[in-house]
Amino acid sequence: MEPVRLQKLRKELEERKLDAILITNAFNRRYISGFTGSSGYVLVTADRAWFLTDFRYTEQAAQQAVGFEIIMHQPNVILSVKELLEGVHITKVAFEQDDLSYGTYQAYARDLGGIELVPVSGLVEKLRMYKDEAELDILQQAADLADKTFTHILGFLKPGVTEIDTALEMEFFMRKNGATSSSFDTIVASGVRSALPHGVASEKAIQTGDLVTMDFGALYKAYCSDITRTVGIGKVSPKHREIYDIVLEANLHTLANLKPGMTGKEGDALARSVIEKAGYGDRFGHGTGHSVGLEVHEQPRLSLYCDTVLEPGMVVTVEPGIYLPGFGGVRIEDDVVITETGIRVLTRSTKEFLEIG
Repeated sequence: MEPVRLQKLRKELEERKLDAILITNAFNRRYISGFTGSSGYVLVTADRAWFLTDFRYTEQAAQQAVGFEIIMHQPNVILSVKELLEGVHITKVAFEQDDLSYGTYQAYARDLGGIELVPVSGLVEKLRMYKDEAELDILQQAADLADKTFTHILGFLKPGVTEIDTALEMEFFMRKNGATSSSFDTIVASGVRSALPHGVASEKAIQTGDLVTMDFGALYKAYCSDITRTVGIGKVSPKHREIYDIVLEANLHTLANLKPGMTGKEGDALARSVIEKAGYGDRFGHGTGHSVGLEVHEQPRLSLYCDTVLEPGMVVTVEPGIYLPGFGGVRIEDDVVITETGIRVLTRSTKEFLEIG
């Protein structure tokens, strides 16, 4: 029986009146074929599906790429693609325009000869927006591991520990407990550095009175989690607590009201309205969230610029923040699944304000 993802891809090709597609993006290749190796190409027509790889991976591909004919390609893979397409009399092939450099496109066009390259954007990514039950199960496990990491790091944080040592402890814990790696470079930003939305861990020592923002996630069975929590080290200032409470309100308000049928823009407005009402709208400069899956940043997004309608099966983050240069910042982030009636929250770490030590 034809794999479901291959069926969906072929339906998309039919709707776009495309005879064939060459998939080169590594994440899309894995999604469509199930192949976990580092080198391969997917070529799909209405009734044929080929997985092209080199000598190192033919046996692995035969085991993993169910529903595909396995081809050991020539040193120049595009000559193999040309041969396959000519064999089924196809004269046009779609390619992933966002994945190819202009130089690679020129080489493909030259080597394909009379076969026309048709640019497409976001075709497989559109399918990836909707997570199936197997994907949701893995995403929950990845979120659970992130939650366990947060609990673990609370016992590690104290004055004098550096941001980088904190990040390394988190990453080691995730790997030791089943993660392939972290989903992205772990952010640990303390004191005035917490005003940096992407303040990747530095050599700065964490000090009493600091806010510490930790944005991290586990890459587990190829899927990403993404969570942010902000804590205080010892007693923090009333101003710190003020912005924390506003961000928490924005986070909770969004979780309480996010639902299918909203656009990404409307989802963003749920958090943004709370922060703007509190007078900090100009200090919340990024979107409220983004989808997560095989990549940590996927579509759709909760942002001022996203008109995509949220539908069941989509997974997005909810991560409002306030950032005050020279003072500090707060971000609180959760991963959620859009359901038929609302959302299901994947991340469960406490959001009660914690003053550690």
